[in-house]
Amino acid sequence: MDAGTAYLLVDVAGTPCALRREAADEILPLPRLWRPPGAPAALAGFLNLSGEAVAVLDLAALLGLAAPAGRGLYRHLVLCTAPRIALLVERVTDLVTVPPDAVRPVSGAATLNGCVAEEIRLGDRLVHGLAVERILLAEERGRLSDATREAQRRLAEWAA
Repeated sequence: MDAGTAYLLVDVAGTPCALRREAADEILPLPRLWRPPGAPAALAGFLNLSGEAVAVLDLAALLGLAAPAGRGLYRHLVLCTAPRIALLVERVTDLVTVPPDAVRPVSGAATLNGCVAEEIRLGDRLVHGLAVERILLAEERGRLSDATREAQRRLAEWAA
Protein backbone atom coordinates (compact mmCIF):
# COMPACT_ATOMS: atom_id res chain seq x y z
CA MET A 1 0.00 0.00 0.00
CA ASP A 2 1.33 3.46 -0.97
CA ALA A 3 1.77 5.56 2.17
CA GLY A 4 1.80 8.75 0.13
CA THR A 5 4.23 11.40 -1.01
CA ALA A 6 6.02 13.92 1.19
CA TYR A 7 5.53 17.59 0.29
CA LEU A 8 7.07 20.76 1.65
CA LEU A 9 4.32 23.35 2.05
CA VAL A 10 5.32 26.94 1.30
CA ASP A 11 3.61 30.31 1.34
CA VAL A 12 4.26 32.24 -1.88
CA ALA A 13 2.83 35.75 -1.46
CA GLY A 14 -0.18 34.36 0.39
CA THR A 15 -0.71 31.48 -2.06
CA PRO A 16 -0.22 27.99 -0.62
CA CYS A 17 2.08 25.87 -2.78
CA ALA A 18 3.85 22.55 -2.37
CA LEU A 19 7.16 21.11 -3.51
CA ARG A 20 7.90 17.41 -3.53
CA ARG A 21 10.23 16.72 -0.61
CA GLU A 22 12.89 15.16 -2.82
CA ALA A 23 13.20 18.44 -4.78
CA ALA A 24 14.35 20.30 -1.66
CA ASP A 25 17.78 19.76 -0.10
CA GLU A 26 17.63 22.30 2.66
CA ILE A 27 15.64 25.18 4.13
CA LEU A 28 17.67 28.28 4.92
CA PRO A 29 16.89 31.63 6.53
CA LEU A 30 17.20 34.53 4.11
CA PRO A 31 20.88 35.56 3.97
CA ARG A 32 22.40 38.62 2.34
CA LEU A 33 22.18 38.19 -1.42
CA TRP A 34 24.23 39.76 -4.21
CA ARG A 35 22.04 40.96 -7.10
CA PRO A 36 23.70 41.93 -10.38
CA PRO A 37 22.58 45.22 -12.00
CA GLY A 38 19.90 44.79 -14.63
CA ALA A 39 18.81 41.38 -13.34
CA PRO A 40 15.18 40.42 -13.99
CA ALA A 41 12.76 40.89 -11.09
CA ALA A 42 12.48 37.13 -10.57
CA LEU A 43 16.21 36.86 -9.80
CA ALA A 44 16.45 37.91 -6.15
CA GLY A 45 20.22 37.54 -6.34
CA PHE A 46 22.96 35.04 -5.65
CA LEU A 47 23.80 33.22 -2.47
CA ASN A 48 27.41 32.37 -1.63
CA LEU A 49 27.04 28.82 -0.35
CA SER A 50 30.52 27.77 0.79
CA GLY A 51 32.10 29.23 -2.33
CA GLU A 52 29.35 28.16 -4.73
CA ALA A 53 27.23 30.86 -6.40
CA VAL A 54 23.60 29.71 -6.18
CA ALA A 55 20.90 31.65 -8.00
CA VAL A 56 17.94 32.66 -5.81
CA LEU A 57 14.60 32.96 -7.59
CA ASP A 58 11.80 35.01 -6.04
CA LEU A 59 8.90 32.63 -6.53
CA ALA A 60 6.27 35.37 -6.08
CA ALA A 61 7.83 37.52 -8.82
CA LEU A 62 8.33 34.52 -11.08
CA LEU A 63 4.70 33.43 -10.74
CA GLY A 64 3.38 37.00 -11.13
CA LEU A 65 1.99 37.19 -7.60
CA ALA A 66 1.91 40.50 -5.76
CA ALA A 67 4.38 40.47 -2.89
CA PRO A 68 2.74 41.23 0.45
CA ALA A 69 3.32 44.66 1.94
CA GLY A 70 6.17 44.76 4.41
CA ARG A 71 7.90 41.62 3.19
CA GLY A 72 10.06 40.76 6.13
CA LEU A 73 13.50 39.50 6.85
CA TYR A 74 12.11 36.18 8.00
CA ARG A 75 11.49 34.69 4.57
CA HIS A 76 12.95 31.31 3.70
CA LEU A 77 15.06 29.87 0.93
CA VAL A 78 14.39 26.37 -0.30
CA LEU A 79 17.64 25.01 -1.69
CA CYS A 80 16.95 22.68 -4.61
CA THR A 81 19.15 20.04 -6.18
CA ALA A 82 17.99 19.75 -9.78
CA PRO A 83 18.19 22.40 -10.95
CA ARG A 84 20.70 23.80 -8.41
CA ILE A 85 18.80 26.93 -7.39
CA ALA A 86 17.21 28.38 -4.28
CA LEU A 87 13.58 29.47 -4.18
CA LEU A 88 12.65 32.51 -2.10
CA VAL A 89 9.29 32.06 -0.35
CA GLU A 90 7.48 33.93 2.42
CA ARG A 91 7.59 30.92 4.73
CA VAL A 92 8.01 27.20 4.72
CA THR A 93 4.94 26.19 6.68
CA ASP A 94 4.98 22.40 6.99
CA LEU A 95 6.15 19.03 5.78
CA VAL A 96 3.24 16.66 5.11
CA THR A 97 2.67 13.22 3.67
CA VAL A 98 -0.22 13.23 1.22
CA PRO A 99 -2.11 10.06 0.27
CA PRO A 100 -2.28 9.30 -3.47
CA ASP A 101 -6.04 9.91 -3.65
CA ALA A 102 -5.53 13.55 -2.54
CA VAL A 103 -3.22 14.34 -5.48
CA ARG A 104 -4.50 15.04 -8.97
CA PRO A 105 -2.16 15.66 -11.93
CA VAL A 106 -2.57 18.94 -13.82
CA SER A 107 -2.25 18.99 -17.59
CA GLY A 108 1.05 20.49 -18.76
CA ALA A 109 -0.94 22.81 -21.02
CA ALA A 110 -2.94 24.21 -18.09
CA THR A 111 -0.07 26.31 -16.68
CA LEU A 112 2.96 28.09 -18.10
CA ASN A 113 5.56 25.44 -18.97
CA GLY A 114 3.61 22.99 -16.79
CA CYS A 115 5.10 24.50 -13.62
CA VAL A 116 1.98 23.55 -11.63
CA ALA A 117 2.10 19.77 -11.97
CA GLU A 118 -0.44 18.73 -9.33
CA GLU A 119 -3.46 19.83 -7.36
CA ILE A 120 -3.20 18.64 -3.78
CA ARG A 121 -6.23 18.46 -1.51
CA LEU A 122 -5.33 19.13 2.14
CA GLY A 123 -8.53 19.09 4.14
CA ASP A 124 -10.64 21.89 2.67
CA ARG A 125 -7.66 23.57 0.96
CA LEU A 126 -6.41 23.09 -2.58
CA VAL A 127 -2.64 23.53 -2.90
CA HIS A 128 -0.63 23.96 -6.11
CA GLY A 129 2.07 21.30 -6.45
CA LEU A 130 4.99 22.93 -8.25
CA ALA A 131 7.47 21.11 -10.49
CA VAL A 132 10.81 22.79 -9.72
CA GLU A 133 12.38 21.55 -12.95
CA ARG A 134 9.67 23.36 -14.96
CA ILE A 135 9.57 26.68 -13.10
CA LEU A 136 11.74 28.36 -15.74
CA LEU A 137 11.33 28.36 -19.51
CA ALA A 138 14.25 26.99 -21.57
CA GLU A 139 15.42 30.50 -22.52
CA GLU A 140 15.24 31.62 -18.88
CA ARG A 141 17.26 28.56 -17.81
CA GLY A 142 19.93 29.44 -20.38
CA ARG A 143 20.16 33.04 -19.23
CA LEU A 144 20.21 32.00 -15.58
CA SER A 145 22.99 29.52 -16.30
CA ASP A 146 25.04 32.30 -17.95
CA ALA A 147 24.40 34.65 -15.01
CA THR A 148 25.35 31.92 -12.52
CA ARG A 149 28.63 31.23 -14.33
CA GLU A 150 29.42 34.97 -14.20
CA ALA A 151 28.54 35.12 -10.49
CA GLN A 152 30.78 32.10 -9.85
CA ARG A 153 33.63 33.75 -11.78
CA ARG A 154 33.21 36.93 -9.78
CA LEU A 155 33.07 35.01 -6.50
CA ALA A 156 36.27 33.13 -7.43
CA GLU A 157 38.11 36.44 -7.95
CA TRP A 158 37.64 37.20 -4.25
CA ALA A 159 38.69 33.77 -3.01
CA ALA A 160 41.88 33.67 -0.98
